Amino acid sequence: MTRIAFAIPGDLATATGGYAYDRRVIAELRATGDRIDLVALWDGFPDPDAIDRQAVRDAFAAIPDGTPTLIDGLALGVLPNEAEALAVRLPLFALVHHPLALESGLATEVQSRLMTSERAALAAVRHVVVTSRMTARTLVEAFDVAGDRITVAEPGVDRPDTVTRAPSAGPVRLLSVGALVPRKGYDVLLTALAGLGDLDWTLRIVGDPDRSPGTSAALAAQRDALGLTDRVHFDGRLDDTDLAAAYRDADLFVLSSRYEGYGMVAAEALVHGLAMVTTNGGALAETVPHAAALKVAADDADALHAALRRAISDSTLRDRLTKGARAAATDLPTWRGCAMTIRAAIEDRMR
Repeated sequence: MTRIAFAIPGDLATATGGYAYDRRVIAELRATGDRIDLVALWDGFPDPDAIDRQAVRDAFAAIPDGTPTLIDGLALGVLPNEAEALAVRLPLFALVHHPLALESGLATEVQSRLMTSERAALAAVRHVVVTSRMTARTLVEAFDVAGDRITVAEPGVDRPDTVTRAPSAGPVRLLSVGALVPRKGYDVLLTALAGLGDLDWTLRIVGDPDRSPGTSAALAAQRDALGLTDRVHFDGRLDDTDLAAAYRDADLFVLSSRYEGYGMVAAEALVHGLAMVTTNGGALAETVPHAAALKVAADDADALHAALRRAISDSTLRDRLTKGARAAATDLPTWRGCAMTIRAAIEDRMR
């Protein structure tokens, strides 16, 4: 049995890909007999105040000396001084879903500050786990992390027993999944869809509207101003059962992200056999195979418009992309395999 302290900021139940990854890794490690001590940190990311920082120090003080400690990058990236001090008595490991400084919409000063902070924090840990090969390259090239200090543990998928598409004689049913935040590029998607009024389609956007209330309000206003109120529906958060049903009921999955550290929803679309239109933002260039998707540059509304027109109007093309998705899904990792990769990385560096 391996004992690992896993430090996570905020609520582990938060509906994002990063938190879902953490939940599944914890569950898989515990299922194999490992002891995972969850260390709850503040939820004031990315700007902890003095009280937050003291709470962090108190939380880590309860961890016995020598316990391997995995810290989610959402917290680690703004704790360089704390990480350096903790490393004296705790073997620290970082889990980086995507670098903090690469979040969309950051002011230049904030981005620079986060780059400096995260670079220093990563230098203090024994090893770094990332969720994609692209993120590994980014840490080497921009954050001065040596390649031999990085392990890639790609997210797993749950494969449904059967993959069936509900036949539709009506509009082509588009689905997009992800929190309503600037990085997801929904504003670009709405712009791209505005000129497709001559085609028969609807779009469901499934994602937490509370992460960035200003973005959510702006998207609703943009949709209405573009005359898409009857076609584009914001469904908010869905539980796992309803989300799986949304994948099954869709004809085409759309991901307009400016950047993804991996793109777990794209992998979910693959296992549900969905044809896709996506950007090449971040790791999507590698996560989504060309056989399953039409891919365009991030932030290019014209290119996204053209790709959507092709995919919506051509059922034969969608069938071909669906076959590509189903074929690609067979190569995706399992959650057990992901968790075992992380455990092996920790055990190797504890010897």
